[in-house]
Amino acid sequence: MRLFLYGTLLDPARMARCTGREVAMAPAMLRGWKRVAMRGGRYPTLVRARGTVAGAVALVDAAALRRLSAYEGPLYDLRRVAVRTARGNTVAGVWIARAATKRPWF
Repeated sequence: MRLFLYGTLLDPARMARCTGREVAMAPAMLRGWKRVAMRGGRYPTLVRARGTVAGAVALVDAAALRRLSAYEGPLYDLRRVAVRTARGNTVAGVWIARAATKRPWF
């Protein structure tokens, strides 16, 4: 599955620990969303808003997707979004938490 990553999983070492192997990532942009802090947490999530979120696209197999889903936990839902890459537009899954704040996440 193709995933759009915008937070902690952009770190190649963390991604490798979560999936059990190195995962290639390509730069990507998600329009119509904003990266914000998750309520009660120190992790990011997304809300619909004017703007663009910079991130990366990664292609993972079913086993890696299961491990990543466990890492993200029950507070995040996997949704489908359209992202822009150097090769054009594509569809990717993205984890979005239900509990978002209005505070930007850096």
